[in-house]
Amino acid sequence: MSKESKQFLIYTFIIMAICWGTCMICSLNGLSLDKDYLLYVPYLIGGWSPTIASYFVLKKNDRVKNLKEWIKNVLDFKHGLASYILVIVLSVLYVLPQCIAAGYEKGAPLYALIVLIPMMIFMGGLEETGWRYILQPELEEKYPYIVATIIVSIIWWLWHFPLFHINGVGQEGHSYIAFGIGVLGMAFALACVRKCTNSVWLCVLLHCIVNASGAVYKIHDGIIGKAVMAGIMIVITLLIVYLNDKKKIIR
Repeated sequence: MSKESKQFLIYTFIIMAICWGTCMICSLNGLSLDKDYLLYVPYLIGGWSPTIASYFVLKKNDRVKNLKEWIKNVLDFKHGLASYILVIVLSVLYVLPQCIAAGYEKGAPLYALIVLIPMMIFMGGLEETGWRYILQPELEEKYPYIVATIIVSIIWWLWHFPLFHINGVGQEGHSYIAFGIGVLGMAFALACVRKCTNSVWLCVLLHCIVNASGAVYKIHDGIIGKAVMAGIMIVITLLIVYLNDKKKIIR
């Protein structure tokens, strides 16, 4: 693992542990994000820990000169139609198999995605400035693509652990194991986008669409739905990566 990756993980987990650890301690003392709104400060900063760590690590190692250059690298909007279609296809492959296998309840109307997707840039999407900007490509330099993706998924899963012990967050009361299987499938989807397009922005967009879809399709919790999705996602994304290596149809 490179120096940048090690620094990124250290900074990310320190920030997360301080912020979400504070929220966990407060939860043990009966406080909740539902009622105690000041808890949103450490909660949000903890969620932004990969983003904060990404900028400082890249700046420290002279990979970006300043915040403006970092933002420019992240928000690389100019990609071909095939790249955006890939994001949409993978979004559907994340949601649809789970809806069929596990069932779902209808939430917000579909057109709410117009508002929800931009909101999710700051509610999960910008994590990709760390996981897929730094960690995924650097692990691929040392390990095979599949191994690198599995390693990222495990680290990403462990990073989420405190959320399952904080009162008032979406993960509270849900299965951490089922979530981990879902993370595995999502990690392969995001790795595929990064591999085929070399874009951080498209990873951010996919993350945002998937997070936003949770407000529209409230998928029932459980291992089966996540496992079906993960299996389909792994097979399809590996096929896409293989074909794109041969044909270079996605840029």
